[in-house]
Amino acid sequence: MTGLEPRAFTWVIKGRLAVCERVGGYGIQHRRVRREEEIVWLRSGAGINTVVSLLAGGQNVANYQDAGFAVFHEPLVGEYEQGDVDRVFSALDLALSDPDNVVLVHRDLVDDTIAGLLAGYLVHSKLVTDPILAIAVIQEILGRPLGPEGRALVPVGA
Repeated sequence: MTGLEPRAFTWVIKGRLAVCERVGGYGIQHRRVRREEEIVWLRSGAGINTVVSLLAGGQNVANYQDAGFAVFHEPLVGEYEQGDVDRVFSALDLALSDPDNVVLVHRDLVDDTIAGLLAGYLVHSKLVTDPILAIAVIQEILGRPLGPEGRALVPVGA
């Protein structure tokens, strides 16, 4: 296998933190062969060794573990409360605490939720101190505007 880049794969922090859609596709578009090819690419092409999955269910977790990835499964379901956001930030803190880790975070789609969480994480981790700037940075990185649902996930200050 040569590998296949996952849909919407983008570096948020070059060589450290990336985001993409669900590996293998989502819903009826999910394909086992595609998942396997994307896992190969993540491992060898991007150097990913850690996955933070925000999927509601445990889809792909066993596949990631079988491929040798460290896995953090932090399901996000329904309306999000501050505790959910804090839980995701803690998982990202832990995943990125080892300087050798190269982390992928994903949901079914790269949507407002994941974009807002990534902007929020930039503030939480103090990589960007101004929430408005963090939103602008994530919008530029992802090439999409961040709507009100995503903006609500960005802490006012860390």
